Amino acid sequence: MNRRNFLSITGTFTGGMLLLPDFLHAYGAQSNLVVGAQCVVFVQLNGGNDGLNTFIPYDNPLYYDYRTKIALSKDVVVGKNKGMAFHPALKDFAQMQQNGDLTVIQNVGYPEPIRSHFRSQEIWQTATDSNKYVNEGWLGRYLDLQCKEHDPTAGINLDAIDNLALKGIEPNSITVKDPNRFKVKSDKEENVILSDNPQLDFVCKIANSVTEGSDEIQKALAKSKTEISYPKTGLAKNLEWIARLIKGNLNSKIYYTSLNGFDTHDNQLAIHERKLTELNDALFRFYQDLKQSEMLQNVTVVVFSEFGRRVKDNGNGTDHGTAAPMFIIGGNNKATVLGDNPDLSNLDNGDLKYKIDFRSVYASLLQQKMGFDYSKIGIKNEPVVGLF
Repeated sequence: MNRRNFLSITGTFTGGMLLLPDFLHAYGAQSNLVVGAQCVVFVQLNGGNDGLNTFIPYDNPLYYDYRTKIALSKDVVVGKNKGMAFHPALKDFAQMQQNGDLTVIQNVGYPEPIRSHFRSQEIWQTATDSNKYVNEGWLGRYLDLQCKEHDPTAGINLDAIDNLALKGIEPNSITVKDPNRFKVKSDKEENVILSDNPQLDFVCKIANSVTEGSDEIQKALAKSKTEISYPKTGLAKNLEWIARLIKGNLNSKIYYTSLNGFDTHDNQLAIHERKLTELNDALFRFYQDLKQSEMLQNVTVVVFSEFGRRVKDNGNGTDHGTAAPMFIIGGNNKATVLGDNPDLSNLDNGDLKYKIDFRSVYASLLQQKMGFDYSKIGIKNEPVVGLF
């Protein structure tokens, strides 16, 4: 069994607990947590969020010409600012920006865009060119260098599946479906027979993930509580857990979660409003929770999708496109709108031309939030100016 396969079997927590023999638990006794004030929370919108109907060029007549069926009236959009405004479902995004805590980065994408969900997500998660393939994610590469020793809770992915962005040579992150079900093996539980694979050093690291990771998450949850009411949605529950882990001083550098359902080829107006409402309500409660706890300045939330949608509607929806806005909340961002408004008169075969490479945003996060040289993980783009 190779290292990668062993990790896929033993290093991921998606349903509760993983049992290992007693002799391996002895290797998990030493704490090697990354300690730092700043952390970044990623919210990935899966399916290709329609950026033009999220942050809307309401003052551009071409928007209404191209989108005769799904354009939002300038009478209903909120937070108007220099010809742009938020979808009415994102009323609290507008409030966060007015409070000085939300920045919009416009026209974010990459050269030679790919319209495949899987491949474009892979490009965002690895931070490589569209014609290159690597096995490790950009955050996984960062954690490999940041963690001097193996650290199972340096990155937390709250999801039912692993995320390539956090995948590194070392298992420095854990995928968790429900932190409340985390537990370690008791004396009464039956041992699991492992392979006699000679790579005991790697097995020891996995044991560390099981014992230390589980214990530290439970300690963080025990030291915190939910102080405001969150909506009863999957994303809100994940963000509530993340808030508790942050307030409980888990000291993870990276938290990651996602929201599905943005592939709006049909019936877009209703579906998109529903998904944006879920996003808005969950993130605003998370924002309020951190602000009330006086921790928002140390937490940077990044909201993005693998691509936007085409400029012209297809009747009742939109097809796969290219560039779209990103949203940055907290972390003492400048609360501005970066980049020009979408240029609807100069399209690339019906799609928006990207103006800001997403890797420039990554470079800003690594340099200014994590104190890390982004070039060490292969990012060559210069950081975005004016974000923090």
